[in-house]
Amino acid sequence: MYKTPDEFYVCFNHTRPRFKNDCENVLIYMASEIAKVPPLNKKDFADKISVAIRNYPGNSESTDKTIDNWRTEISAFFGFIEHCGDIDSCGLRASELAESGDLIQFFKTFLYTFQYPGAFAKPQKILPLLQQGVKFKPAKIILQVLKAGAKISSERVWLTKGEICHMIFCDLRVVRDNESATATWERIIHNRKTEVAYDTRGDIIRTAGDIVDYMVIANLLVSYDGKRYYINTLETESVEKFINSIEWFNGYDDLISQCLADKTFVPSYEDINVHYDNWFAYVNRKLEDTDFSTDIIAFLSDEVENPGEILVSDSQKYFRQLLQSETGITTKEIGDFGEALIFAHECARLRSEGAEEVVHLVKRIPTQLAVGYDISSREVDERHKYIEVKTTISSKPVQLYKIHLTRNEWNAAETNRKNYFVYRVMVSKEDIKLFVIQDPVGLYKRDVVSMIPTEGADVSFRPETAGEYEELML
Repeated sequence: MYKTPDEFYVCFNHTRPRFKNDCENVLIYMASEIAKVPPLNKKDFADKISVAIRNYPGNSESTDKTIDNWRTEISAFFGFIEHCGDIDSCGLRASELAESGDLIQFFKTFLYTFQYPGAFAKPQKILPLLQQGVKFKPAKIILQVLKAGAKISSERVWLTKGEICHMIFCDLRVVRDNESATATWERIIHNRKTEVAYDTRGDIIRTAGDIVDYMVIANLLVSYDGKRYYINTLETESVEKFINSIEWFNGYDDLISQCLADKTFVPSYEDINVHYDNWFAYVNRKLEDTDFSTDIIAFLSDEVENPGEILVSDSQKYFRQLLQSETGITTKEIGDFGEALIFAHECARLRSEGAEEVVHLVKRIPTQLAVGYDISSREVDERHKYIEVKTTISSKPVQLYKIHLTRNEWNAAETNRKNYFVYRVMVSKEDIKLFVIQDPVGLYKRDVVSMIPTEGADVSFRPETAGEYEELML
């Protein structure tokens, strides 16, 4: 059983989100909720977020302590809230996710700035890292080691969670001394040759494992057996940005230098907390030269374990053709992708029902017209059909039964009633699902759905009563 040499051993142990197994659903829900809250004093802001957390499915009977823990974990670990003195406000990362529905992009951006030390941890957790001189960006180092291994081996290589934990996370040679990725890889290979095993129990392995899981959600790593993790060959551009990044929050650097120069120096919690607000400003800053929005075609493509050429299915070829045929749409516009799918779906639906003569009446409506819907379609009898498209993209299928309609959208729904539809498009690695809601205003008036006015309307629904899943026709 491998044991990191005592002189190089370091332990990372941050608070693990209690919603880890439902992470994608929770984050997109909370980003949408936090984005609606204006800047407020800390207590009032926290109270509003707590209400939103309690309204999340399964939380209605939770204790106040559980709700407080959720709020702290969401705001601290994922940086959804910015802090400025006594005022809290929605962070840029939360507002981006709420607007785009792109969870893949969110996790890339989160990992790009995530480092140790960072103010997502409490001062008592940060202190030992400062004293040991830790300066560590996990995603960057993991990718660097994999790339170094591929260069040495001249083939695609992998790492296990045990190797990532004990050979990277727990070793000061890596996280303090800036050991070369080549040297780290060679130590890993030595252990493989000598058939060394790794302890995969306890919080230490789970801490490293969380980061690996987030890298999979971000599409940076792939695993074919749940044990070995490879660089995703379809994400070369993003991977290289991570590997070559010089991003670093330097707020703690002076304290680290003092600790290394004087082993008797112990920073106070006050010294550490000075950097709290600046940390959340850092993780929420605008990334000027970095675009991590998801390339839908790359995301949906079939990345194989030993790729000679990437497998591209007929559906992916269709998606590419569909996007390229629509003026102004790129493979990184999630909302436009959803609208393009529904445009094609409506055309295919009419053809399948023998109404070829009305297909030309299906139109995508430019956003700047602000008419309250994205697509003007028709029924077979040429009745108008107004469709608002809501799209999300995630690694696993999301099950979020809440949508936000702007004032224009709610007004259009009220004006057009049974002719107004919301098409909820959920894109994931596993599938593309379509859920259709007709006449949301009528459903609200019949108490089938609930609605809360918030700069428009927050509509919550139960899928078994509010609409139905439809097969996406392409």
